Amino acid sequence: MLEADVAIVGAGAAGLSLAHRLAGPGSGRRAPSVVLLDAPPGPLRPPRRTWCFWEAGPGRFDAAVTASWRSLRVRDRGGRPIDGDIAPLRYKMIRSDDFEHLVARDLAGHDGVRRVEGTVDTVEDVPGGALVRLRDRDGDPRVVGARWVFDSRPPGSLPAARTTLLQHFHGWFVRTARPAFAPGTAELMDFRTPQPADGLSFGYVLPLGRHDALVEYTEFSPRPLTPDAYEAAVRHYTDDVLRLGDLEVLSTETGVIPMTDAVMPRRTGQSVFRIGAAGGATRPSTGYTFAGLQRQTRAVAAAIREGRRPVPPPAHSARSRAMDAVLLRALAGGRADGPALFCRLFDRVPMRRLLRFLDGDTRLHEDLAVGLHAPVGPMLRSALELPGLPRRPYERPLHPPTSPAPATPETP
Repeated sequence: MLEADVAIVGAGAAGLSLAHRLAGPGSGRRAPSVVLLDAPPGPLRPPRRTWCFWEAGPGRFDAAVTASWRSLRVRDRGGRPIDGDIAPLRYKMIRSDDFEHLVARDLAGHDGVRRVEGTVDTVEDVPGGALVRLRDRDGDPRVVGARWVFDSRPPGSLPAARTTLLQHFHGWFVRTARPAFAPGTAELMDFRTPQPADGLSFGYVLPLGRHDALVEYTEFSPRPLTPDAYEAAVRHYTDDVLRLGDLEVLSTETGVIPMTDAVMPRRTGQSVFRIGAAGGATRPSTGYTFAGLQRQTRAVAAAIREGRRPVPPPAHSARSRAMDAVLLRALAGGRADGPALFCRLFDRVPMRRLLRFLDGDTRLHEDLAVGLHAPVGPMLRSALELPGLPRRPYERPLHPPTSPAPATPETP
């Protein structure tokens, strides 16, 4: 049996971030010994993906940042731009490959962190700690014993909730024949896309240069699309809305993020905890997760070094989650016009303040000021409805029937 102070199940953003913080310099006792359990290459490993977040000044993972922007834009259904300078914040984009390489490089010099490949079967409490049972690449059983275990694997199903929508998207990394993008501005929400009957949709453009960008089609709705529908939606956005002309698709990404008022358990045993999306790091109203999991892993690493019980804290305040529950109910019930609501907020609230609000970094009076720019009637009716609604399991699939195949270079 392999033994360590800490076992981390899953080497995605949350697992790698916690390992990086535990291996780095910090106050308190000695750095703990860590076993990082990663799934072997295959279907259990998540595909390449992109994480975005905003922060002021230099950040811990800046060496992995692909690009950043200080100007954001939202477009209403008629194409009217709403621009905002978010300085001193920067909107940052990290690709998972670059993040993994950065963390692997920094962990390479730390003997206290061991990386083990295997398929985890069970995680169970035992006196004084927990055991992780797994099978290695050859199918042979192995056991890891640890004082604390942090499970970052995506949940197989969602807890019961009053409201659950999915934020699902498909995007292309493109290279255009002509200079088509303004590198200084990220298009956060472009509502010139066809709106679904039971949700909202928008385009999302992160320019990497005059000729290069990530272009995505995103929906907030109850169910994902088929692969063909995603491809058609992105092609319509690039061809008919953006009018990019000849372009090459360098790679693709597809994802589904639950937007739910379900209570995500952060503790599943005396010594077993959940972190990342499985531990409630995702902001229900936006789908952003990276900043929330950084707050969680920073607090967990500090508690371990200081000899305290490392229960991951809520990534978002109770007030933020309550406001998100009202917004999700208004959107899911069709009371609020999603595109009009978001455009109104971005038009009437300074973008820097709105981003702070979305990150839970505002005081009560600031939250109330933002809320006054939302449609008061639909929000109030949704708030009054929530206490009487039962929490029900989410029974629809969380993922598309089959994921689109990774793109090979092509010229539509």
